[in-house]
Amino acid sequence: MSATVLAVIGNPRPESRTHHIARTLAAELRRALGAPASDLDEVDLAPLGSRVLDYDDTTVAHEVERVLAAEVLVVASPTYKATYSGLLKAFLDRVGTGALTGSAVPVLLGGAPNHALAVDAHFTPLLAELGAATPTRGLFVLESQLGALDQTAAAFADRWARWLAP
Repeated sequence: MSATVLAVIGNPRPESRTHHIARTLAAELRRALGAPASDLDEVDLAPLGSRVLDYDDTTVAHEVERVLAAEVLVVASPTYKATYSGLLKAFLDRVGTGALTGSAVPVLLGGAPNHALAVDAHFTPLLAELGAATPTRGLFVLESQLGALDQTAAAFADRWARWLAP
C-alpha cells in the first residue's frame, strides 16, 4: 500500500508552525501507507515567494511537476481571512483544472475555533477543482493544540490512510 506522499507548505514564512504540521502529518501518512520514512519530501513555497507569479520561472515549474506526480498530497496553510494563504493560491493557480490525479488532504492552522469549517468549506473545493480526490475531512489544527500534534497526526493517518492510498 506504499504511496508517494508530498507535503506542500503555503506559509510565506520559512520553518513555520504550518511547515511543522505538514511535515508531521506527511510522515504519519507515509508510515500508515507503508512508505519508507526516509522518503520525506516537500514543496516549501516560502523560499519561492513572489517567484510563483513568474510563469517563466523554471524552479517553480519543477515544483508544480512534483505536485502533479505525487500520489498523496498534504497541502497546508495558515488560516488567512478564513481561508488559505495567497501564496498557496498563487502556486495552485499554476495547476490546471483537473490536473491532479492523486488524493489530497487540506490542512489549516488557525488561532480560533470559529475558522474550523474553513478547511472543508473553502480549501477542499479548491483541491477538488484541481482534480484531487479528497476522501477525508480536512485537518484543522488550533495553535493551542500544537502540543498534541504527534498524536493528532498519527490518529488522522491511521483512520484515513486506506482512503488516501492509490
